[in-house]
Amino acid sequence: MKKTNIGGQALIEGLLMMGPENIAIAVRKPDGEIVLDKKPVPRKTKLASIPFIRGSVRLFRQMVTGVKALMYSAEFAELEDESEKKSSKFDAFIERLFQGKGKDAVIYATVIISLAMSIGLFILLPNFLASLLNITREGSGVILKNLFEGLIRILIFFGYIFLATLLDDIKRVWQYHGAEHKTIHCYEHGEELTVENVRKYSTKHPRCGTSFMFLVMMISIVMFSFLGWHSPVVNALLRLLMIPVVAGIAYEVLKLAGRHTEWTAMKIVSAPGLLLQYLTTREPDDDQIEVAITAMKNVITDNDSDKW
Repeated sequence: MKKTNIGGQALIEGLLMMGPENIAIAVRKPDGEIVLDKKPVPRKTKLASIPFIRGSVRLFRQMVTGVKALMYSAEFAELEDESEKKSSKFDAFIERLFQGKGKDAVIYATVIISLAMSIGLFILLPNFLASLLNITREGSGVILKNLFEGLIRILIFFGYIFLATLLDDIKRVWQYHGAEHKTIHCYEHGEELTVENVRKYSTKHPRCGTSFMFLVMMISIVMFSFLGWHSPVVNALLRLLMIPVVAGIAYEVLKLAGRHTEWTAMKIVSAPGLLLQYLTTREPDDDQIEVAITAMKNVITDNDSDKW
């Protein structure tokens, strides 16, 4: 079995695949046609190659790429006339406001707002709720508060994902997510990328972004425990400063788990994230698998640079 570093992201009726040299976006139009957008991967900075630092750098870069891909896939979605009209007015306003650079401005603003909301919901809110506990800030009280904070963080995360699964549109995204994992599994097992071959593989994969988020949750519990317990403002600042460290460690662990799936330790580390993927993936239909195959084929290299 060959291991690949190719990864993807489910879109609106489509899929993004990112390889070492190219990024491919395949979208199924309402008329059934598959549209492909293929671009070279942006040049990596030196920071994106430094272990434990590259995690945060690549996370931000992938979020920007992901938002661009989502906006691209949304262009092919069927919208009502009134929604199209409102959207065009908003786009025109943004274009005037940023003097022709509106799309890039919206993308980066979206990423920054998403990061801010995620930090507020999953980092700062659990800490604030834990601080309401009437427990001493010394000795075992610090451990209890940090454990309670971690428990709240995990419950919010699970609740967020569970609520998302109730939306019909998200269910379609989960199916494309499953198609992404199946296609990568098929490629890693050295089989030809056909609908029949892809169909038989699992929708769960150890290098999934869902697994990364769960690793961030678990590692943050351990890392934040060493910070002690202070006033709400100091707690918030310390956690904000530690986010790049936590993300960096989680990224390295995820890469190790994806590369060495046969290790017992990595199986244990991957298990919770794989279980969580029962919520974030669904069995895709053949049309969705076909879209995933189209995206995958356009990022595979001839020089084996996509393999570990």
